Amino acid sequence: MKRALALLLMTVAAPVSAEIVVATEIIRANTIIEPGVVGLKKGDVPGVHTDLEAVIGKEARKAIYPGRPVRKGDIGEPALVERNQIVTLVYSANGLNIETEGRSLARGGEGERLRVMNLSSRSTITGTVLPNGNIQVAN
Repeated sequence: MKRALALLLMTVAAPVSAEIVVATEIIRANTIIEPGVVGLKKGDVPGVHTDLEAVIGKEARKAIYPGRPVRKGDIGEPALVERNQIVTLVYSANGLNIETEGRSLARGGEGERLRVMNLSSRSTITGTVLPNGNIQVAN
């Protein structure tokens, strides 16, 4: 009985069809993704976006060509900090707040971690980009 039920389920079950987000035009690196340059296509590819709303308004980290799926690592938050930009480094702990200047060693958007050179000590540290473009550092 169990064998017949398993055989019946295997023949009746249809393959799952999902939709993935693909580029409809060339999306250049470091550009904001607009509604007209992406669309949905039937497919099931691991590691790609399946929701248009999650992609629109994000920034392409590399070039994405027409018909190619938009992978999760291909896009991110729009950059608030450019490479070589002078930024404010912020350290806060136990009521102590320290601010100093640093030079960004990469581009980054809100919530991303990036390397920054402290201009006072010339040491390289890693921090998180805050919504105002400052870099939050910790020990």
